[in-house]
Amino acid sequence: MGSGYSKMKKQQKAMQAQMESMQKALEEKEIVGVSEGELVKVTVTGTKSIKKITINPECVDKDDVEGLEDLILSAMKDAEEKAGSDTGMGDMGPMGNLF
Repeated sequence: MGSGYSKMKKQQKAMQAQMESMQKALEEKEIVGVSEGELVKVTVTGTKSIKKITINPECVDKDDVEGLEDLILSAMKDAEEKAGSDTGMGDMGPMGNLF
């Protein structure tokens, strides 16, 4: 186990540190998904964890709860799509498929 092994271990540690840094950046990144008319906004992290839901009072109608549910779902789907395309994982080549 000569210098080749040491070099490989250093590369492995550097790659691990880079992956941890990328993971932290994803956890800190905020993406906002919106429904039609921006009546509902859903804020998620780069790892797609929901952080916040904002509902415009204009769209709250006790006789149309289903409509509000549809708006929330629409905003969540938008946020999920944006999180998938905004994370930069596509730049990692084959490793991007791991996430």
